[in-house]
Amino acid sequence: MDKRLLDILVCPICKSPLQHDSETNELICKADQLAFPIKDGIPVMLVVEARNLNA
Repeated sequence: MDKRLLDILVCPICKSPLQHDSETNELICKADQLAFPIKDGIPVMLVVEARNLNA
């Protein structure tokens, strides 16, 4: 994940910064407990595509 891109991306719900999880290739929002997938190098920032970390 490009560091410059990670610096500008935020959670679409709460606008918190995201953390890159290289093991699962996801962007994590700790505030909302959601994981947004990265498909073919492109972050998918749709809430319906996010995985709930509490489930």
